[in-house]
Amino acid sequence: MTAIEFVQGDITRQSVDAIVNAANSSLLGGGGVDGAIHRRGGPEILAECRKLRASHYGKGLRTGQAVATTAGKLDARWVIHTVGPVFSRSEDRSELLASCYRESLRVADELGARTVAFPAVSAGIYGWPMDDAARIAVGTVRDTETAVTEARFVLFDERAYEAFAAQAR
Repeated sequence: MTAIEFVQGDITRQSVDAIVNAANSSLLGGGGVDGAIHRRGGPEILAECRKLRASHYGKGLRTGQAVATTAGKLDARWVIHTVGPVFSRSEDRSELLASCYRESLRVADELGARTVAFPAVSAGIYGWPMDDAARIAVGTVRDTETAVTEARFVLFDERAYEAFAAQAR
């Protein structure tokens, strides 16, 4: 069974086997969590992302999918990049958001990662309402069969932390 914990803090400072990156489809860095991971992890992450783009992911990573690279200078072995959906009021994209977490756990299992740190995928610039993002994230991780022993949700601010922690109650 996977233990789920919640931490308010900086995901780039976590000591885990794998850190999940809320990436954009280009895999070439961006803002928010993505930019912070690339900055702190160093150029090795971007170099591996470029190799992925030059091979299997020429058009980028599709929404809901996940792929791993080195973690560079981070205190982790791997970064698992996943592309969350942009929130839409007119189209239910919940399954794509859930897929980000399932696919990240699948990749973690393939790597042999036992401890994984997750951000609040899609709840920043992609506009997903925090309470709903938390419900989908925690429910999906709780319900997904995996060899990961610890899933740590690392939330940047108190509002996000409270929304996610409320899912454990």
